[in-house]
Amino acid sequence: MKLILGSGSPRRVEILAVLGLTPDDIRPPDIDEDPLPSELPRPYVDRIIRAKAEAVPSDPGDVVLCADTTVAVGRRILGKPADEAEARAFLTLLGGRRHRVLTGLAVKTDDRLMTRIVESRVKMKRLSKVEMDGYMATGDWQGKAGGYAIHGPAGAFFPWISGSHSAIVGLPMVETAHLLQAAGIEVWKT
Repeated sequence: MKLILGSGSPRRVEILAVLGLTPDDIRPPDIDEDPLPSELPRPYVDRIIRAKAEAVPSDPGDVVLCADTTVAVGRRILGKPADEAEARAFLTLLGGRRHRVLTGLAVKTDDRLMTRIVESRVKMKRLSKVEMDGYMATGDWQGKAGGYAIHGPAGAFFPWISGSHSAIVGLPMVETAHLLQAAGIEVWKT
């Protein structure tokens, strides 16, 4: 039985390591992650994790783990910013208010697909021009849902979180351990 991580995220590899796991292979799926017209955040995350799990090639007996993290303000999905201008717009929108971070995970075996969505809430402070310019200069906003990663330099912008920190980073540990154990993968093995 092999554990296949359907993600190219180094953070997800690190979180699996905390659980005592090293993926046997890493196979990021190539799917269209654009939201459908009028698609709401939770159904979007559910659709994406299922599509990712189905898109990852696997052999009989393999266990595939996929995840997706989405930032949402109300009904609006904030994906990965296309450029610096969009990242600035996202961070300006998020500044001074609470928003949701939804992380979905899917574990696929030969005969079933198990999914969970973990919702956390965070509050980002309003950024000064110096903070915004400094953060943009780091480039850390690139490839990150909502234009930030809470485990990076942007972590200084969040005075309040409610929920799972590991889910906000990209992989909820409790739910991941539970689903992998249900699929026959031992966690915390020595």
